[in-house]
Amino acid sequence: MFKAEPTVLRRLRKQLQQATQEHSSWHDSVIRKIVCRLSFDPAELESDAHRHCRFGHWCHEQAPNELREQPTFAEIVEEHRLQHRIAARLLEQAASQLPIDVKDYDAWAEGNVRLHLALDTLRHEIQGALRSTDALTGAYGRVEMLPELREWHELSRRNVQRCCVAFMDMDNLKIVNDSHGHALGDQVLAAVVHYLTEDLRPYDKVFRYGGDEFLISLPGVDLALAQKIMQRIREGLGGTRLADGPNGEPIYMTASFGIATLDPDVPVEESIDRADKALLLAKAAGRNRVMTWDPAVTTGTMLQRYLPEDVAE
Repeated sequence: MFKAEPTVLRRLRKQLQQATQEHSSWHDSVIRKIVCRLSFDPAELESDAHRHCRFGHWCHEQAPNELREQPTFAEIVEEHRLQHRIAARLLEQAASQLPIDVKDYDAWAEGNVRLHLALDTLRHEIQGALRSTDALTGAYGRVEMLPELREWHELSRRNVQRCCVAFMDMDNLKIVNDSHGHALGDQVLAAVVHYLTEDLRPYDKVFRYGGDEFLISLPGVDLALAQKIMQRIREGLGGTRLADGPNGEPIYMTASFGIATLDPDVPVEESIDRADKALLLAKAAGRNRVMTWDPAVTTGTMLQRYLPEDVAE
């Protein structure tokens, strides 16, 4: 997460937007040369060509340290290098009047999507930092959640990038609060968010939904992969020492998770509700588990057989 003055953040955002436009212009020019069989500069075939386009020059020479320090930036630099390497092969094929290799072109197109996803992630990080965050945990606030998810929803609707959402609720945090006080419970919540942000990918986001409940956005994954990610989080979190009790005893805690696809065919709020229903089912089934939303389960008799007290904290 970015930690900088608003004036610095706005400067970073402007630079990033300009650099993204530069890359898009280069990408479009390569497509035009390939499709129209146009001539190109032989320097575009050199192994260091990625350093000499405008975007590459910005990456390697001009990008400020505040961006370079972000984990996503290294992904951007590497993906951009690969873009140039594959583009060189495509340009050579076009210049030699050879058929364009479908595998090369698909790899180039997929890499471009990943690069833009990483660039969008940095932009979202900056925009998120310009808004308020939850003072206790450092997670993004609930007010930022819907705008963020609506952006991913639009990308999903246009078949550009799919996304899943996951609800996470701490199991039995009330016991810690009642036994040791809310101050220790707050330490646990802050430690949980720290664990999540360290374990998740740079472009995943953690939002504090309320109390000890968090919503996590997982762009670029389907339901099966989202479940694997949350299972890994669940197992790792359960074995992590989150705080120390009054007598130095370690505090461990488990969590329950509910996952749903950010469905492009329904409003964002409905997908959130589906993840919430899956979370309720995970808690009702015994807590410390991951459940995915399924209309045959969460809207059927399986969820409704549980009374409210069975899923209460």
